[in-house]
Amino acid sequence: MTRVLVVEDDPQLVRALVLNLQARHYDVDAAPDGATALRLAAARQPDVVLLDLGLPDMDGVDVIKGLRGWGRVPILVLSARQGSDEKVAALDAGADDYVTKPFSMNELLARLRAAVRRTEDTPAGPAVTLVETRDFTLDLLAKRAVRDGRDVRLTPTEWHLLEILVTSPGRLITQKHLLNEVWGITQSSKTNYLRVYMAQLRRKLEKDPAHPRYLITEPGMGYRFEG
Repeated sequence: MTRVLVVEDDPQLVRALVLNLQARHYDVDAAPDGATALRLAAARQPDVVLLDLGLPDMDGVDVIKGLRGWGRVPILVLSARQGSDEKVAALDAGADDYVTKPFSMNELLARLRAAVRRTEDTPAGPAVTLVETRDFTLDLLAKRAVRDGRDVRLTPTEWHLLEILVTSPGRLITQKHLLNEVWGITQSSKTNYLRVYMAQLRRKLEKDPAHPRYLITEPGMGYRFEG
């Protein structure tokens, strides 16, 4: 049974979440504040965490950092904060996804299932070296991309950017993280670099670059690869 830790200080929302999750056969723990959340997480080892950022004792970002100190449990942030800065801060701290309040229960449950599925699909052994989609195949070890039976030439920078995305399928990777990893910390504000290179990758790999199926933009936040 999948164990979910709900970290939320609104009793009505907690009750709704617990009832909906239990009805779908999840094992649910609830914490009203950050300190309790970290204590429960260490004791109960949840499979996924639903985390509100606005907690009474500490900021949710600090809870994310605390959780990331001991594991890679998927963290879905639930927050009424609308600004992209708050979302980026949570994602940079290690959150896997962000759901803005108010949200539909069906959407939340779909994202929760996807987060658990990504964890289950992550190989325990060697890192991913082969990525196959309906439209193209990537051999990360050989640095070879094939589309419609033909090799696609990618530059070293394009490969670096692509590798970060495809080795974390479904996960939103922030602009800041991509810029730091590919171009270095001194270029972390050069979002135009990302736009240019992502456009190049879409032209080379997507069937319809204007409506990408695999290389998805999350406006103001970052990008994700959907396999």
